[in-house]
Amino acid sequence: MSSAVSARRRQGFSTPSLCIIRLVIQVFVNGAAQRFEQPLAVSTLIEKMALAGKKIAVERNGEIVPRGLHARTVIEDGDQLEIVVAVGGG
Repeated sequence: MSSAVSARRRQGFSTPSLCIIRLVIQVFVNGAAQRFEQPLAVSTLIEKMALAGKKIAVERNGEIVPRGLHARTVIEDGDQLEIVVAVGGG
């Protein structure tokens, strides 16, 4: 054991430990907070929400995201999303 570690123990400090910091992003989807390990594309979020293939409209920070841009539009920390699913009926 090194003298530095011994000195820290005598002073009441514990042995240094490994600290892992995990960064996450937080976004709001239809008003509910969601956390993800990294920024993700709108298309990925749609898949995670089991909405792929459904008729939906996506708004990101007050702007409509066209379907053709879902794969290229990255959701970042703090984004506000509204996702509306079209429901048929009569």
